[in-house]
Amino acid sequence: MAGPAEPVRRTRRHCAHFFTTVRNPARVLLPLFLLAAAGATPACSADPPPPRTEIVRDASGAFHLLRDGEPFFIRGAGGHHHLDRFQASGGNTLRTWGADQLERRVDDLPFLDYAHRRGLAVVAGIWVQHERHGFDYRDPERVEAQRGAVRATVERYRHHPAILLWGLGNEVEAFRGDDDDAHLWREWNHLARIVKETDPSRPVMATVAGVTPAKLAKIQRHCPDFDILGVNAYAAAIRTGHYLRQTGFERPFILAEFGPRGHWEVARTPWGAPLEPTAEEKARHYLETYRQVMEDAGDLCLGTFAFLWGHKQELTPTWYGMFLETGEKLPAVDAITYAWRGSYPSERCPELLAVDFPAAGRTVAPGTEWQVTAQARDPQDLVLTFSWEVLSEQLEPAVGGDAERRPPAHPEAILEASAGHALIRAPETPGAYRLFLTVRNAGASATTANFPFRVE
Repeated sequence: MAGPAEPVRRTRRHCAHFFTTVRNPARVLLPLFLLAAAGATPACSADPPPPRTEIVRDASGAFHLLRDGEPFFIRGAGGHHHLDRFQASGGNTLRTWGADQLERRVDDLPFLDYAHRRGLAVVAGIWVQHERHGFDYRDPERVEAQRGAVRATVERYRHHPAILLWGLGNEVEAFRGDDDDAHLWREWNHLARIVKETDPSRPVMATVAGVTPAKLAKIQRHCPDFDILGVNAYAAAIRTGHYLRQTGFERPFILAEFGPRGHWEVARTPWGAPLEPTAEEKARHYLETYRQVMEDAGDLCLGTFAFLWGHKQELTPTWYGMFLETGEKLPAVDAITYAWRGSYPSERCPELLAVDFPAAGRTVAPGTEWQVTAQARDPQDLVLTFSWEVLSEQLEPAVGGDAERRPPAHPEAILEASAGHALIRAPETPGAYRLFLTVRNAGASATTANFPFRVE
């Protein structure tokens, strides 16, 4: 084995972003960032110093994350629910988006304390304002106020042992109407410098919405202090590692959000309703994405975060959450468990085999009735229950994952319901709707599908 080479000095050229994936800890590691907290003192003199996080590059050029000198590969998810299941599935790191989430109570403890007690690491999110929400990056007073808030957040939490690294901003560049954004990138980089000056013991990840040649060029030009590039991607996630390698990007990355195909990336009905993949199709996409990223760029990727370890209303109540609102896990959890552990959980989700809904993707008259049938199986041969629901289409979905209300339900549309069968009547009010089917077993697992239709 070759002897250690000289450390790569911490310059603005070497900026790493995202979580770290450890391949072979026996390799010779070249320190990329020496992140000792020079002169930092813990909040209480009796407390041990927090773990030091550093990014290293080995003799082959592969990046690794070390936590107190030990290899650490991020098997992560966004969310704060179902953490027993998260750890049992092999997860080790949770991502947050804003400092308010660090204080959220979990089992009567602040989130950071709870995570530390369970041995979980946290990427501590620091929210950076978006121009689409009205923030003006050319207003000196507002810019200075945000700098102060970022500095105060890091000062407050930098001694907490659960924090692995800082997640500074999420899709700050997204949804702009023009390309005149150099000022935004420069200020984002200035904030990264503030974080690193305040806490030299941890790297900074800045997360963007997908990658393009133009975006990567701006990061290279304006953002030397981004240590890790975080990438949120869905349909395109499967090729993210390949793309970054092909473009010659020289920093480590983390897949900061990945999941099913996004509602902007799928086929639509003639009236524009996106066709949501079934829960089984989503699970396959999670697993295929994880495998492909590791195959294409395992030496550049420090880890991944599945989205979302919990429930979320975004266009529909089922598109992105890996759990139902009522708490049952969905097939995406089984897929991620396999990715992390190499084996599926002992109790698998039901599998939806077929659904026959004659009105799916069609326009029908008010009051029209149909027989709907469904077939499903349970891997454990548990008894299955079928739930049917008609919801209005989300006509004004939020932008960029912002909070939105669950669409109204129409229980009067379900005339009869039983295992594998329902009699549905179209609502009398013209408009766009979806029929949702949820199949549950007695083992707190479920699967889902939904089908848009229109009434005119």
